[in-house]
Amino acid sequence: MKRNVLLIAAAAAAFVLAGAFFASLGFYTDWLFFREVGYEAVFTKGFLAKVLTGTAAGVAAALFLLLNMLAANRQEFPQGRIYSIEKELYGIKKFDINRLVKHLGIYLSVFAALIVVPAAAGYWEEVLLFMGAQPAGMQDPVFNRDISFYLFRLPLIDSLNGFAGVLLLTGAAFTALNYMLRGGITYIEGLITVDRRVKRHLALLVSLWIVNLAVKFHLDRYALLFNEHGVLYGASYTDVNARLLMLNVITPVALAAAAGLFIGVTRRSIYAAVLPLAVLGGVYILGVVLYPSLLQNFKVSPNEIVLERPYIERHIRFTRYGYGLGKIRTEPFEVNDELTFNDINKNISTIRNIRLWDEGPLLKTYSQLQQIRTYYKFVDVDNDRYDLDGEYTQVMLSPRELSYEDLPGKSWINERLVFTHGIGLAMGPVSGITREGLPELFIKDIPPVSTTGLRVTRPEIYYGERPNDYVIVKTKVKEFSYPTTEGNVYTVYDGTGGVRLSSVLKRMLYAAYFGNFKIFLSTDITSESRILYYRNIIERVDAIAPFLLYDSDPYMVVSEDGRLYWIIDAYTFTDRLPYSKPLQRGVNYIRNPVKVVVDAYNGTVSFYVVDGEDIIIRTYEKIFPTLFRPLSEMPEGLRKHIRYPRSLLRVQARMFALFHMTDPRVFYNKEDLWEIPVYRGKEMEPYYVVMRLPEGREEEFVLLLPFTPSKRDNLAAWMAARSDGDDYGKIIVYTFPRDRLVFGPRQVDARIDQNAYISQQLTLWGQSGSEVIRGSLLVIPIERSLIYVQPLYLVATDRVGLPELRRVIVAYGKDVVMEDNLESALRRLFKGSLPEPEPPGKEEPAMEGLTWRELGRKALDSLEKARESLRNEDWPAFGEYLKKTEELLRELSKQPGR
Repeated sequence: MKRNVLLIAAAAAAFVLAGAFFASLGFYTDWLFFREVGYEAVFTKGFLAKVLTGTAAGVAAALFLLLNMLAANRQEFPQGRIYSIEKELYGIKKFDINRLVKHLGIYLSVFAALIVVPAAAGYWEEVLLFMGAQPAGMQDPVFNRDISFYLFRLPLIDSLNGFAGVLLLTGAAFTALNYMLRGGITYIEGLITVDRRVKRHLALLVSLWIVNLAVKFHLDRYALLFNEHGVLYGASYTDVNARLLMLNVITPVALAAAAGLFIGVTRRSIYAAVLPLAVLGGVYILGVVLYPSLLQNFKVSPNEIVLERPYIERHIRFTRYGYGLGKIRTEPFEVNDELTFNDINKNISTIRNIRLWDEGPLLKTYSQLQQIRTYYKFVDVDNDRYDLDGEYTQVMLSPRELSYEDLPGKSWINERLVFTHGIGLAMGPVSGITREGLPELFIKDIPPVSTTGLRVTRPEIYYGERPNDYVIVKTKVKEFSYPTTEGNVYTVYDGTGGVRLSSVLKRMLYAAYFGNFKIFLSTDITSESRILYYRNIIERVDAIAPFLLYDSDPYMVVSEDGRLYWIIDAYTFTDRLPYSKPLQRGVNYIRNPVKVVVDAYNGTVSFYVVDGEDIIIRTYEKIFPTLFRPLSEMPEGLRKHIRYPRSLLRVQARMFALFHMTDPRVFYNKEDLWEIPVYRGKEMEPYYVVMRLPEGREEEFVLLLPFTPSKRDNLAAWMAARSDGDDYGKIIVYTFPRDRLVFGPRQVDARIDQNAYISQQLTLWGQSGSEVIRGSLLVIPIERSLIYVQPLYLVATDRVGLPELRRVIVAYGKDVVMEDNLESALRRLFKGSLPEPEPPGKEEPAMEGLTWRELGRKALDSLEKARESLRNEDWPAFGEYLKKTEELLRELSKQPGR
């Protein structure tokens, strides 16, 4: 038996040591990662908070359970001392059950306390928030407590009370089991007998549990502020006038019941022990359950709007605060049908920045034209704006990342040492199209070639949206950079990212951590080599600050010095704001106070605070003072590219559709309920546009979304979130007159379908081996009017389709037209012509009235088409485009001084 026990003990020790080894590996690699990004203080504080929280809870659990076990072990019961075993067991014919149970109770208590440690360590964030809570300056209307109490203090108090309750029940169960096995509680011939000492001990534990229940009743008063009712969220008339009253009554009743139970058991009085419990149960059933229900049904429901009015006002006020709706400014928009071509010309920047490329078709087109090799991938397409050659231009761009699933030869060396990064991006104007219906490109190819003043000087993407878990750079093996017609170009990493593998110990630890000992055995790795991990940018920032919620759509920015950066929107959120209506996962407060910038080459991470008024981020700033930086420290070239996030506006729009009604009676009757427009079975998404707001002096980058009245199709309003300069974060809602019909997206879409010419063309294209893709219908405010723009794409169905933008539909008033491009459609609608874009500097006209810049661009476009034809082995098209390129270049070379 001893040998078996030793084997079991050895196996358990080995298991514990293995777990400790791998835990220490994770700890060490994370420490090196935090040191790499410069946030050692954040790691240390988080780690110490976890250790101290888990240890404190574990020690408390151990002390409580062990004290109960020691108290129980001190009692002796004659009938439980020795049990004889007739059958030989491991060579022992009889053993002392009493002694065995005593030891098992001690071991079980220690084991339970060890389980508590990691479980309690998960509450480290609640502890830090409790200690660092900052006042919000806003009080709840029932208890007059600052809302920071509910956000930061009450969660930990609730958790501690719950922990105490579980600990008391566990202690009572362990103690009762100890007594049962040792004879303190016996069951003989249907009769249960409990020793007097056992009764006192268990009565004390049950009484303490009832005290814990009394504390819960006291805390349940605050939970009334989070009750959900049909007409409001939060404490209602019934909650305040019935449930709150009874919870105030039942708390002392529960304390009295706890004392009565212990005294009754101690004095052997069943009446004294049971009566307080019966009173407690009666008060709960009659006062907490029955009375509020009767009050609600017979008094509140028949007079709901009158009695609930002040509580609805609270619900509206706190919900508007929770989603930042209180700062939204509402302005009337006196729409008219008096738009002229002069107005179009006055807003020419808006016209030139109307987005004609949807993200889906453009992603497919980029993938076929600019992917270059199968192991490159475009993940998604993002919207941004740049000052290009003096023009404020909205662009769409997509980074070219490396797809490890599509590498030509998969091996450890290829995946970890050679193919280490993506390269460059594709970028073009939102409205730019070639004569072939393909997107115009400002930045393209490998290495990146730019047709504007914007240059990419550091195109390598080591940190992105889809890299593998780790690579090793600065090895004896050169890294693949990009392919050319003459051969592959290789490079050596010259950045500061990653951790130096400066010792054999580090290599061994990383080999164990990543489960591949080639890291340790490879002769290509030197002491100067660096291992790059946490390369997925969302995982990277989440590892540093897991208490923030990160937007799933990060976007890339080309800085003024040509480097590539990622910008990620980070959100603070909670489900603990009183009276605020919750959304998914119970969240009823959300802000976007932080912009996270990640260097795509070095992996450096910076957290910039853009909303210092957010109560949650102010608290985290106090907890982690070295983590966050003010927006003023963000480089100006990056600050120009922060944008209002679509995810946040989508949430705010859904809430504002209801909570723009601030009058309780109007809110109760839903008299002016709005909706986000739905057409073709899909809810309209917010979209970015460069436009001049009615009160604005110049064009700016705006996130726009229209509203329709509930269950109707006409427009009710449009929401604009601003992104530029000091106006960042400001939201304006322009409301349309109620006495006028303003067409909504579904109505305009129906009018397009009813247009005989357009309907006929769509049918013909669909029958000619092409699929017609109808793009997003955009509502574009210009002056005091609205125009509606929808692009049409054609995709061949007999092969891998390349979406081509072939038509643009424009609707204004009662007119709907479809032309080859936006300019032609506007010219037909308004009987005029748009001015040509003015390039920087004076240029003389060239071939067929083209400027030199336009002539050069046409030559580049023709050359690109020749390359594409060559890749597709389309020899006739290759010869045609090559000849056209030669003609354009020859014409360009004829001009003197050029």
